[in-house]
Amino acid sequence: MSRAKCIMVQGTMSGAGKSLLCAGLCRVFQQDGWRVAPFKSQNMALNSYVTRQGLEMGRAQVMQAEAAGIQPDVRMNPILIKPSSDTGSQIIVNGEIRGQMTAAEYFRYKKQLIPEVLAAYESLAAENDLIVIEGAGSPAEINLRADDIVNMGLAELVDAPVLLAGDIDRGGVFAQLYGTVALLQLEERARVKGLIINKFRGDPDILRPGLAQLEDLTGIPVLGTVPYLHVDVDDEDSLASCLEQRESHKPIDIAVIRLPRISNFTDFSPLESHPSLGVRYVDKPDRLGVPDLVILPGTKSTMADLLWMRESGLEAAVQKLSFRGTPILGVCGGYQMLGEEITDLHGAEGSLTALRGMGLLPCRTAFEPEKTRTRVLARVIGGPLDEAALDGYEIHMGTTEVRGEPFCCLEDGREDGCRSGNVFGTYLHGLFDSGELTEKLADWLCGRKGIQAGHAAPESWQQQKERQYDILADGLRKALDMEAIHRILEEEERGR
Repeated sequence: MSRAKCIMVQGTMSGAGKSLLCAGLCRVFQQDGWRVAPFKSQNMALNSYVTRQGLEMGRAQVMQAEAAGIQPDVRMNPILIKPSSDTGSQIIVNGEIRGQMTAAEYFRYKKQLIPEVLAAYESLAAENDLIVIEGAGSPAEINLRADDIVNMGLAELVDAPVLLAGDIDRGGVFAQLYGTVALLQLEERARVKGLIINKFRGDPDILRPGLAQLEDLTGIPVLGTVPYLHVDVDDEDSLASCLEQRESHKPIDIAVIRLPRISNFTDFSPLESHPSLGVRYVDKPDRLGVPDLVILPGTKSTMADLLWMRESGLEAAVQKLSFRGTPILGVCGGYQMLGEEITDLHGAEGSLTALRGMGLLPCRTAFEPEKTRTRVLARVIGGPLDEAALDGYEIHMGTTEVRGEPFCCLEDGREDGCRSGNVFGTYLHGLFDSGELTEKLADWLCGRKGIQAGHAAPESWQQQKERQYDILADGLRKALDMEAIHRILEEEERGR
């Protein structure tokens, strides 16, 4: 069986748009009839996903797999680092927890993971025509070069040609690209086959003199200037823009608490696409106002973020709104916070053994060392959201004892979550993806205000995402020299 071709997108910095460029290239090649798969050896993110096999991976590679028209596979992201503090992270390898490590411990350990990274890559390469590889951060982090397994180190291991993208939206893109190339070793520079200017706003003709000089200085062609593409997909690099304070003119105001260690914020993307639902992220009590719904999202550190809410005054503000009848929804860690107590006798989250909850739901959570990871189908039981079908997944540590009404019933008969009045809690991520819960929520919240809910698009959330991937691919086809990229792939194959 022949081995797949590959191409790698690296960036001059974190947030340069690598994830989106890789997704767009996956869709372009998929449209052209290639069997294509994404790959990122190491991803640091709190946004994760559970595959059909019950394994955990980064959402960015899930998004890229969707763009490629294939099921997410943990081999696409063999190492996932989930920060749990300023200095420590949970290390997940091939979808399973490998341990908790400080940055220094992981730095010493990661070279041991090279065989597992290569095994995942080679397995994907044996099943596909092309692998689109995403780097991380910048390849010019020369202090990390000796043990790199995600940028030029990986490119060398799999013999990948590299496209280097710079973010013009942040300014200084010529210095970004030239400086990055200048800091690379000679053999690394030879791998860079093209430069990309990303996130441009304006007339690209203005850039032409600078592009010509950049090509002269680096000896590397500029393959295109990609405009700032306004597409609605789960791009990991768009975390900052997704969570920024935004003005909405929609009739329903939904406030999501922006926890310090917020995870899986993409759970709420379907809400943002609904014509009646405005979503904003709040990290201070004076910005909370009087929303129509408050959401407590998932978090990597439930107890630490609950303490932050308590100290910041947000806990008291949310409790006050709840007592006045404002609906409150907690998802995963947010659900755990809404209960009466959280205990951690095994040190799963840290040294704190017990913490009083917000007291808005009649339930108690006990953390345990084992992590629950599973995909489920469910249906809401009772209340204003009754009978809404859910297709979600669980990623959490701990079990919750519920003394009140459950939120939903899983397909295997188990119950999940808790409901008490207008307060709801569930462990299910992706709960809005099916669309039914979004519609019922919009109808209920609009009805409470005496207004008519707008109608969502006739297409499903999945159909909306498919359309966005096509828009992304169209944008890249117009902006990039795809003929040159195909020549790079052909040269790579001839060079083997």
